[in-house]
Amino acid sequence: MPQISERGVNMPASPIRRLVPYAEAAKKRGVTVYHLNIGQPDIETPEHAIEELKNMDKKVLEYSHSAGYESYRRGLAEYYKSVDIDITHEDMLVTTGGSEAIMFTFLSCLNEGDEVIVPEPFYTNYNGFAQATGVKVVPITSGIKDGFALPPIEDFEEKISEKTKAIMICNPNNPTGYLYSKEELLALQKIVLKHDLYLFADEVYREFAYDGHEHFSVMQLKDIEDRVVMMDSVSKRYSECGVRIGAMVSRNKEIIGTALKFAQARLSPPGLGQIVAEASLKTPKSYFDRVYNEYIERRDLVIDQLNKIEGVYTPKPKGAFYTVVSMPVDDADKFCQWLLEEFEYEKQTVMLAPATGFYATPGLGKNEARLAYVLNKESLEKAVKVLEEAFKVYPGRTV
Repeated sequence: MPQISERGVNMPASPIRRLVPYAEAAKKRGVTVYHLNIGQPDIETPEHAIEELKNMDKKVLEYSHSAGYESYRRGLAEYYKSVDIDITHEDMLVTTGGSEAIMFTFLSCLNEGDEVIVPEPFYTNYNGFAQATGVKVVPITSGIKDGFALPPIEDFEEKISEKTKAIMICNPNNPTGYLYSKEELLALQKIVLKHDLYLFADEVYREFAYDGHEHFSVMQLKDIEDRVVMMDSVSKRYSECGVRIGAMVSRNKEIIGTALKFAQARLSPPGLGQIVAEASLKTPKSYFDRVYNEYIERRDLVIDQLNKIEGVYTPKPKGAFYTVVSMPVDDADKFCQWLLEEFEYEKQTVMLAPATGFYATPGLGKNEARLAYVLNKESLEKAVKVLEEAFKVYPGRTV
């Protein structure tokens, strides 16, 4: 019998979704499962988007341009200008989610065997995109004690080799919620220029920067415009994960032109998704104010309650809607599976994402998990209570 490809064998399973069968089994037993493992907000999608979908009068659901509908790209360019990113509709491709934007970026800028330096913990699917494109992720470890701030530039210098072609960040960060400052980005700018590298930035959580902090985009950096690629998505901004619409943005015409060839090979991004995303550009500021305040309240509730539990620590995120939690357990992967398979409190349990899958360095994240505070405050309060009770009886407790 023919063998499965080596690429397929080496493709990592998602730590975010790997435990889904155990969650499904728990639900069949009548247990309520609080899904804090995945960034699927319960925030309502903007009314403009839903109404556009309901009232659509198209008779044919046609292909769009491979780069995306021009009307949407023009509207998206105006949105970027409103956040001080001066680009045109020709500086972007509409993609099938932010995921395809990352894939196109790797395929367009990096050769097989090239290395991209990424601060860890990082969004776990970067590993998958790298494996699929033959790129090697080189991690630089950030620490929970300083809130997962950007590691020292000296650490980057130590990792740079002749194979290094890019540095990649997620800002605000998934899974940590850390928001990189303008000063940290300026430090990256210097090293990118010094070593002739690309700078890639996943900025899908741009709207979620808290406590008076402002998001500073890599697209606002000077002197490296032709080295910068930004990946974006409507999934979190408008709570539209299911429409699968993202964007790849760069002022480097050669990069966009190259990516367009990959885009042509897949024909076009989702047409219905683009219609929804374009309508979402009309979303009023009041929507974002309401969502912003809701996430602040959820964050404060979760962080405060978690840090009251003996042996638990999590820093206060400056952005996004995730936090990495240090737990008094021997093995986070075992603990997260145990929560679903063997534990319940008042017919409830919690699904978390073990943090080992967010690190590339073996052995790291063994007592950590990512928690997404994407549910309403009542559910979050119950979920934290479930965790508190679980830590009391988990057989592998370490504190």
